[in-house]
Amino acid sequence: MSDLPPPTIDPHHHLWDLERHYYPWLSDPMRPSLVGDYSMLRHSYLAADFLADIARQNVVKSVHLEAGHDKRNPLVETRWLQAIADDPRWKGLPHGIVAYADFSDARVEAVLEGHGAFANMRGIRQILNRHRDPTFNFVDHDYLEEPAWCTNFGLLKKYGLSFDLQLYFPQMGAAAALARRYPDIQLIINHTGTPVDRDAASILAWRRGMALLAECPNVATKISGLGMVDHHWTVETIRPFVLEAIDLFGVERCMFASNFPVDKMFSDYDVLWNAFRTITGGFTAAERAALFHDNAARFYRL
Repeated sequence: MSDLPPPTIDPHHHLWDLERHYYPWLSDPMRPSLVGDYSMLRHSYLAADFLADIARQNVVKSVHLEAGHDKRNPLVETRWLQAIADDPRWKGLPHGIVAYADFSDARVEAVLEGHGAFANMRGIRQILNRHRDPTFNFVDHDYLEEPAWCTNFGLLKKYGLSFDLQLYFPQMGAAAALARRYPDIQLIINHTGTPVDRDAASILAWRRGMALLAECPNVATKISGLGMVDHHWTVETIRPFVLEAIDLFGVERCMFASNFPVDKMFSDYDVLWNAFRTITGGFTAAERAALFHDNAARFYRL
């Protein structure tokens, strides 16, 4: 009898090769950030490293999220990832690719068309996080407030792509409006809505923002990245956010994910997934299958 858990899909991880490619945040001088001192990430993390991390969790498929590669040519990362997926050594990983494109660029459609040439292409992520504390900013302005960006966002429907939505709670109202404007585009919240502010008012505002997004049937959420906002997390400190997300979106629109190797700064792979399994210990087998496998397969068309 196998000691492995039931089949699992990890719909949010990264790979990077610092010898072959340029990732500004990993290669350039370090800057203050949400995750603190990230020097341990500044080395290559390849398919073999990911396979070693996932070995005990029965991960049968995965989705790779753009990893801050050189934005001047985002197709380079997608081409590299597709070559990895096509190499039998890596067991088909990553089965889905979520690539980068800049919707504020007038030439974005050519980028979307280029990504579409790769079989495992599934969606786009352009990180949106803007915060009053500049340490927590990922971008230098709020794209959700730009009419041209929001118009170009609609191109996702033409190319059959989803959008990975990474933001903070003050941006959730604008994101919900975008989701309502484009009801045929699937949006997938990253990292449980990034609840970095932990005072009572901010947690309430995060919940209200997530509730606004949950009202949109074309929005789902990944429960992930909680180590980035709680560097010394325990099962009990993340439990409320896990259960709140499931309460708001329902089992059918949530999925667990690792955010490795970024969240490797805060725990190992087994500790993270075992925490998710502990928190959902009272769920039915069908509910757990949805959260750990089936929803990711459905939303990313794996």
